[in-house]
Amino acid sequence: MKLFKKKDSSFYWYDFNVRGTRYRGSTKETNRKRAEKVAALKLSQTIERRDPLDKKSPSLLEFSTRFFDWIDSAVLAMKSKKYYRNGWRLLSKTKIVGMPIDRIVKDDVERLTFPRSAANANCALRTLRRMLHKAEEWHLIDKVPKFKLLREGGRTLRLDDEAEQKLLVAAEACGWTQHKFELFRDVLILARDTGMRNQRELYQIRIENLDWKNRIIFVPDSKTPDGRRMIPMSDRALEILQARVGQRGDGWLFPSKRSKSGHMTDIGKQFRAARLKAGLPLHLVMYCTRHDFGTRVLTKTGNLPAVMKTMGHKDVRAAMHYQHPDLEIVRAALNQPNESSSKPSA
Repeated sequence: MKLFKKKDSSFYWYDFNVRGTRYRGSTKETNRKRAEKVAALKLSQTIERRDPLDKKSPSLLEFSTRFFDWIDSAVLAMKSKKYYRNGWRLLSKTKIVGMPIDRIVKDDVERLTFPRSAANANCALRTLRRMLHKAEEWHLIDKVPKFKLLREGGRTLRLDDEAEQKLLVAAEACGWTQHKFELFRDVLILARDTGMRNQRELYQIRIENLDWKNRIIFVPDSKTPDGRRMIPMSDRALEILQARVGQRGDGWLFPSKRSKSGHMTDIGKQFRAARLKAGLPLHLVMYCTRHDFGTRVLTKTGNLPAVMKTMGHKDVRAAMHYQHPDLEIVRAALNQPNESSSKPSA
């Protein structure tokens, strides 16, 4: 076995023949002793036919075809598959796609930049990490480079009354059909008044799970086991639900002939159009209705267990992520006279 350095590389490279086939590649090590160990392992794996060691490693773009063939056939949630597709959409616009997968190192990943939020960047980075782990599993690379995800800040915005009104006024000005506007309006109001998760809960409401007598919406399936719960109908939620259901006795509340599932799956495009026209921040998303719901209900009831039960939370820490206390309430409390300190001293 030959171990050497190239002029344009700081790493040691190996060169050996097994069964008439030449194998040549980088050890990705600058220390000779560590490089010798890597090369010896490569030779051992090749002799045992456990590591085919392709002469030329595929680029990330070439490897993506095999990766997504696996994604399509793997037993993964549709949401996970969609997540990786979106991550690849972001990665495919970077220079890293043309690099051989065995040459991608930590520094290459840390130089990547992505538009919008840290969550958006992490979608791409998680997708890259999953791709490289599969490449390692399929013996196309030695090891996955370690790189950190970006720190994501929690949502700081609530979709409150003011934002709701601005969105509805903007939606009316978008020139949509009456049906499209009413659908957007109803989804927005129900999201605010129920605190339901968008795709997994709100869009999948079934008429059979509406208890008109007790004015309750039953959520039979959710993100977590504690997500199975009952949600009270507000007055305007009741009005919208009754109008939507009409004379039907079962089926989806929001049926859709375009969707394979039979129900609506997203109104993100309409929301973004209305948000842009209303001049609202880009990080205000539909999910902010859930944060508004949690804050409003706790502020008015002071009952955290009730809020947790209604929102499907078991962990107090998770529930508190949805709390955005009004600073005016805090200021008012601070300005109230302290009864103990206001009493005259004896």
